[in-house]
Amino acid sequence: MELKVTRWKRYGHDRLYANLPDGTAVGWADVKTGDITVLVAEYRDDVIAVLTDHLQSNPEPVPPRMTPLTPVAEVLPLLPPLTAVDDLSANRPGESLLDKSGPGLIKRVVLQLLRRPAEWDSWRKGLAGERRVGAELKRLERHGWRVLHSILLADKVDVDHLLIGPGGVFSINTKRHHKRAVWVGDDSVKVDHGRPAPYARKSRAEAKRVARVLEYYCGFPVPVEPVLVFVGVTDLKVVATQLSVRVYREREVSALAPLSGVLTAEQVEQIYSVARHRQAWSRVPPAAA
Repeated sequence: MELKVTRWKRYGHDRLYANLPDGTAVGWADVKTGDITVLVAEYRDDVIAVLTDHLQSNPEPVPPRMTPLTPVAEVLPLLPPLTAVDDLSANRPGESLLDKSGPGLIKRVVLQLLRRPAEWDSWRKGLAGERRVGAELKRLERHGWRVLHSILLADKVDVDHLLIGPGGVFSINTKRHHKRAVWVGDDSVKVDHGRPAPYARKSRAEAKRVARVLEYYCGFPVPVEPVLVFVGVTDLKVVATQLSVRVYREREVSALAPLSGVLTAEQVEQIYSVARHRQAWSRVPPAAA
């Protein structure tokens, strides 16, 4: 079996990963210590051979020591046992918006009569948008995808939806602009030719933060792509140079369903077990080395 070796440096780790042609990691070596860990026993001999060769070819080779099937828990930071309070899988779409207290009924009626905008209107519209996107994402579960909603990050910024599956991980930001025309540039978005909003740039930053958390607890590279989903728009134009953020209408997120070959079923479950744990998101992991 021909294995491809890639180098990965994060959070003080320096590793060589042995991957199958489809990108699945079947083993890795610690460049500093020479320890080799086999992730899939079926490829044990191939993993040892290819990683030993790469370690010995290193400018400062380290004699490899075999530690087969090293438990991940021994080398990764641990999360406490998952409790019902910390389980984000119970979150509904727009959960963070449901916690916001709006004006009372009488005040809402008065504001409507006076045609004055209220912050509650923005929350209500955002909630409707996240629910619609949540319903579309639920359809992907039968294709092997896992979905989480309203993940609060360490600085009280929340990820609207997180999609985890064979095609990778997607950090999804929902924007509802009912009956409006939207233009998406490289870094910003304009609604009805209005002032630019930094939706695309913020989505990329959000995806990087998500990847940082997941890689910190999983111990292997986790590809996270940013996604912008626009709800209720009449027109959506995306510049040809916008390649770093996926942009969809709410009914188009099903295009993610057939994606595969990025994560194994085991990796999907490991990432999901970390992502659903509220305490994983409650601190900022150390910067990558």
